[in-house]
Formats: sequence, C-alpha cells, structure tokens
Amino acid sequence: MNYVSVENIAKSYGEKILFQDISFGINKDQKIAFVAKNGSGKTSILNIIAGLDTSDTGQVVSRKGIHIAYLAQNTELDPNLTIEEVIFSTDNKILSIVKQYEKALLNPDDGDAYQEAFELMEQYNAWDFETQYKQILSKLKLDDLSLKISVLSGGQRKRLSLAIVLISKPDLLILDEPTNHLDLEMIEWLEAYFAKEKITLFMVTHDRYFLERVCNEIIELDQGKLYKYKGNYSYYLQNKEERLALEATNLSKAKSLFKKELDWMRKQPKARTTKSKSRTDDFYKIKEKAHQRRQDHQVQLEINMERLGSKILELHKVSKAFGEKKILDGFEYVFKRGERIGIIGKNGTGKSSFLNVITQKSEVDSGKVVLGETVKYGYYTQAGIVVKPGQKVIEVVKEFGEEIPLAKGRRISASQLLERFLFDKKKQYDFVEKLSGGEQKRLYLCAVLIQNPNFLILDEPTNDLDVVTLNVLENFLLDFPGNLIVVSHDRYFMDKIVDGLFVFRGEGVVENFPGNYSDYRAYESSKPKEKAEKKTENKPKEVQQKSAPKGKLSFNENREFGLLEKDIESLQKRKKTIEEQFLNVEISPEEIAEKSQELQEIISSLETKEERWLELSMKLEG
Repeated sequence: MNYVSVENIAKSYGEKILFQDISFGINKDQKIAFVAKNGSGKTSILNIIAGLDTSDTGQVVSRKGIHIAYLAQNTELDPNLTIEEVIFSTDNKILSIVKQYEKALLNPDDGDAYQEAFELMEQYNAWDFETQYKQILSKLKLDDLSLKISVLSGGQRKRLSLAIVLISKPDLLILDEPTNHLDLEMIEWLEAYFAKEKITLFMVTHDRYFLERVCNEIIELDQGKLYKYKGNYSYYLQNKEERLALEATNLSKAKSLFKKELDWMRKQPKARTTKSKSRTDDFYKIKEKAHQRRQDHQVQLEINMERLGSKILELHKVSKAFGEKKILDGFEYVFKRGERIGIIGKNGTGKSSFLNVITQKSEVDSGKVVLGETVKYGYYTQAGIVVKPGQKVIEVVKEFGEEIPLAKGRRISASQLLERFLFDKKKQYDFVEKLSGGEQKRLYLCAVLIQNPNFLILDEPTNDLDVVTLNVLENFLLDFPGNLIVVSHDRYFMDKIVDGLFVFRGEGVVENFPGNYSDYRAYESSKPKEKAEKKTENKPKEVQQKSAPKGKLSFNENREFGLLEKDIESLQKRKKTIEEQFLNVEISPEEIAEKSQELQEIISSLETKEERWLELSMKLEG
C-alpha cells in the first residue's frame, strides 16, 4: 500500500539548486533511510513531504486518511506548559479516542455512542494510553512530568519531541536525526522499539548501526541522482561500491573514446557534412561524460605534528562535583602516547564536564591535573562555530592557520584542507550563514584541525554530520598520530576509532575498559544477570504470575500481599468479562449504564490495589 508519492520535486534558493526531478514512493511497513551529503537538501525534502515547505516543481501526494508525524531537528514547544500538559495538548488520535470514551461514560443513555467509543478503544489499544506514554517518557529520561518546558535543556526538548511523535502512533513517521541528544541506552531502546512496532519510517540519520538494524531500504541522493538499495546499511555499502566501480570503468572508457574523437575533430576541415555534424554532437556528449569528476575526497594525510613528550596528561585523585552531583570521585589515570579513548555514559553523568576538567576550563575540587609541556590541544565542543555576519568559509579556517605541515617537507593549505573535507573551491567563498547545520559542523572541524594539534578532544563530533563526511573524518582520525579523546553516542564511529573506554556510571564512578564499544557490550552481556529491576513506572498486568519472597515483610503485610494478588486476578477477570459483554449487540441501554458503572468501580479498585501491591513489592526488593 502506497502512503506517499514524491513526484519530480525540485528546490533552489536563488542560483543555488539543492535538487531537481526527485521522485520516489513510501509504502506501508517500509523503513527507509535517506542518505546524502550535508547541504544536499535532506531536511528540505523532509519538510516538503511533511507539508511544512513547498517544492518549486512537482508534487507530493499522500494517501487519504493516513496520519503522518514529523520529528524535525528543531521543534517549537509552549514554554509555559509542563511536560504532561504538552502531551495532552497535542493532536493525538488515541488521546481523542480516550476523551470520546470518557464522554460516553458520562452519557450512559446513548448506547450507540458508547459502543462506538468502546470499539475504538479496543481497536487502538487505548486502554493503557497513560501507561504507554509514561513508559516512553521514562525510557527517554523524562520522569518528572510536572517540569515546565521553559526549564528543559535543548536535549530534553528534543527527547520530548521524539516522545510526542512516538506516542501519537502515526501511520508514517518522518525523522530528522532521531538519535541526536540520546545516550547509548536510549538509542538501543529506540532500535528495539522500531523493531517491535509495526510502523512505517522515513528518516535521515548519521547513525550507521541504527541504519543497519532498523532500515530495510536506503535511498541515496548522490550528485543530483537518486539511487535505491533494497536492504540495510551493509547491503547499501556493498552495492554502492559496485556502482562506483562500474562508473569508474565507464568513465575510463569514455576518456579513451574522448581521446580518439578529439584526434578526429582536430583533423576535420571547417566545412562539415551532416554525418560529421552528428558525430560532432556526439563528441560533445562524450566530452561532458569524460570530464565528470566525483567530489569525494579520501583523507590521506601524513601529518607532521609537533612531537609529544614522555609526559602527556596525568590525573591524580581528581574529584569534581556540582553541588551534590558528583562527576569525578578520586579519579586517576596517566595517558600514554598515541592512546585513543572513547567516553560513554548516560546523559548527565558528566562526560562534557570531564573534558572541561582535563582542558583546565573548569577547576577541580581536589586532586591534580598535570599537562605535558609539549601537548597542544585541539578541542571540538558541542557549542560549534560562532557565525560572524559576512564571514566566508575560507576566512574562518584561515583565522586559525594558513597551512598544516606534512611529512617530507610538504604542506597542506587551508583551502586544500577544506577541499578534503568536501568544500570545493566555489563553496569556500560562500557566506558561513548560508551553510546547513551539518556543513557548519564540518567547517568547525576544519578550524580545529588546521591548528595542527597533537591531542584531539572531540565532544559529539558526529552530530549533524552526514555518512559521507563521517567516512572522511574517520579516515583522517585513523591516520592521526597523536592522542585522541572522543565523546560520542555513535557506536559505529567509536568501534572504528577508539581502543579503550571511560565508562561514566554516574555519582563520580568512572570505569576504565580496554576495548571498543562492541567489546564493552559483549562483556556486559556476558555478566550474570542481576535480579529483576524495580519497575516503578509500570503497573503490573498479570500480577498473579509474580512470586514474592516472604522474608522482608511483617506477618500482616505478607498476608495482605497474598490477598492482593488474588483480588487483582479476580478483578482483572471481571473487567474482561464486562468488556466482552459490551460487544453483545442485543445489550439494552439500561444494562450498558449498569455495566459502565460497575466497570468504573472495578477500574478504580484495581488501581488502588495495584498501587498497594507495588508498594509492598518494592519493600520486598529494597
């Protein structure tokens, strides 16, 4: 079933053409990733499909009646509302069904309205709406529903926007970089969620493991042309390599033919026959094909950086806290030359604060940070580049340096570095404010690298970078001979670049793990499973299946616990029986009113007993 047809759309700003003649379709149950370089118009295409922008030509046709939800990179939320108020103020179909059902309960005489509302509740599984949305918010670390939007960080707002579109359960979900501002645990939960839920996806993401595990089709926009790959990221890489190899072969043949035709053209007199004119026209077509150049640049730099001495960076019993929140608690580590460390941990555990400590932007509470005399930091922060009005791309990089020295006396200029990071000569003289978010991040990287550091510190360098640029950056870092610290939630990037991890557990606990992210996950999975975690966010569905040890409750509490399990089981069965009775078309309005009242009483009793059951079960576990 086709949900959306994109037909010959185009977009340009002045003389700059982003894309033209783009056509593709999105069908039910497809999970499509859209891949293209930064600045190619990915976000513009998403906005056009979502109806937030219009194309210069062509059209987007959506199937009548389908619900489309869009997670943009920046969404507007009312700062005066709380998290819960925002959830209930959204245009959510399930929420409207719940309200319809509640209204029907207040008017028991209208049997038809109640029957319709009840059937909709069943069809959309709306009975557990509150539980569902609280589970999603909890997974995204938004537990305090009373917080106002005005006090949320940028990352919390992005996670709330993600929660809103997930809760709405759309037919088609459009996502622009959904993993930005999520920690690794959240990303893995989101992967599992999309694998479980029957939902159609169209997304832009730089997270290649996410692409691998979630998507079943990839559409690539490359130099103005669309290429479709029916498979995941691995399949895409393999088939793209084959396509490029074929293009290279055809290009070589075109060059040979061009040389032959060039000789013929030079030998011909000015007067041409019809036949020779036809061949001349063909010649110019061959010339155009032969002079095609791919814009991909492989970074292969033998950087002649300033040599690191024997002392690099030493941390001796370092402690740091913000109020009662501990970041480091007696942390010790001595860096060796050439070490590559990745930093992982949940949001809010102090990863960025740690970087500020080692770069001495933030003072420690106790302990000592000793930096070697030869160390020259290159610090890429999440804040990004400060855009100055009227400043051009090349001017930004030249502010920090004109060139980088290479091995054997060679040098690379600021312009050449920009070219290697996919800024062609024309792009280098564009105004910075005209660049896309991803292009600005790429420019900021160049500004850091032109300073020729021997110790690179990168705080979430992969955010907003496209897959092509990530490959370029990875190649650069693989050749980088100095020390490296990376904070990133991009698991593919971490696996490829780092050799060890600092795992931030929170409360000042930092573990040193010798391996990359996949090694760490395999190690964690091999550890003995802990006892069942506390489940404070979920009310038990089948409480009668839970067995509870009787050693930590009083005699009366043990007895109450056992009775609660039986009562809850009995109430759940009675609730189900009444709900089934409502499906009987012969039920009278009087019976509907009577059963509705009974159902409300059962639901209220269930909530009270389940809350008490949870209270006692937590006492058992704690």
